[in-house]
Amino acid sequence: MASQTRVWFITGSSKGLGRALAETVLERGETVVLTARNPQQIEDLVARFPNRTLAVQLDVTKPEEVREAVKQAIAKFGRIDVLVNNAGYGILGAIEEVSDEGVRRQFETNFFGVLEVLRTVLPYMRQQRSGHILNISSVGGFVSYAGTGIYNGTKFALEGISEALAQEVTPIGIKITIVEPGGFRTDFVTRSLVITDIQINDYEPVIGEMRKGARDILDQKLEFQESGDPKKAALAMIQAVDSENPPLRLVLGEDAIYAINAKLESVKAELDVWKEVSVNTAFDEVLVAK
Repeated sequence: MASQTRVWFITGSSKGLGRALAETVLERGETVVLTARNPQQIEDLVARFPNRTLAVQLDVTKPEEVREAVKQAIAKFGRIDVLVNNAGYGILGAIEEVSDEGVRRQFETNFFGVLEVLRTVLPYMRQQRSGHILNISSVGGFVSYAGTGIYNGTKFALEGISEALAQEVTPIGIKITIVEPGGFRTDFVTRSLVITDIQINDYEPVIGEMRKGARDILDQKLEFQESGDPKKAALAMIQAVDSENPPLRLVLGEDAIYAINAKLESVKAELDVWKEVSVNTAFDEVLVAK
């Protein structure tokens, strides 16, 4: 079976975009290593597709579990063709409001956990001389927002290593795609968002409404009515993997495109305004030569 279909290894398969992607890939007849901190949450997928799934317990912050999960995947299917680094969560709070422990925990999951999985899978992909890695970032990995700065920091870091990694592994047949979703109708707010206990009044005019909205969703168990369809996001990611020339960045959602374009325009405008100051930092003899 492994020789007939691609083998996908998806972290965070039990919820959100990871769940939608895993289900869609399986429906297409491919093979998936389903990973979750609680494998019971993915038992239904194993029951529906028993011959093309492997459910593995995986907390990406535990290197021994990462190594064991990858070892089991290779033992069962012989290869990993597509790695999807999807596991992660968010913290809502001003930079000053997030505890040191909260900051480190956020980076351990969203950045160092991804790095651990990457560095464990890459030797097998190098041996194969093939593979595709999808690193699930966010529009917040390109554009920062007040109230989510620590989360943004983890995703900016992920995008930084992904750009370099693409240059390192493309010559040996491995492709890299950074996925930047906007708002999608998942349970991210209710299951994957931590709101800081510390609240500093000076920041309320800036992030108060965002904090209140998130708390209302949690307290009242409301649905997060975003416009993005997780199933269509999954299909878009599969299309990128199917492509002969996949994008380095796959932006998902009109809201994400708008935000990224706005930032690009802002950066370009500021570069132009300050260009003379920037250029004039060279030694005088270099400036005269020009």
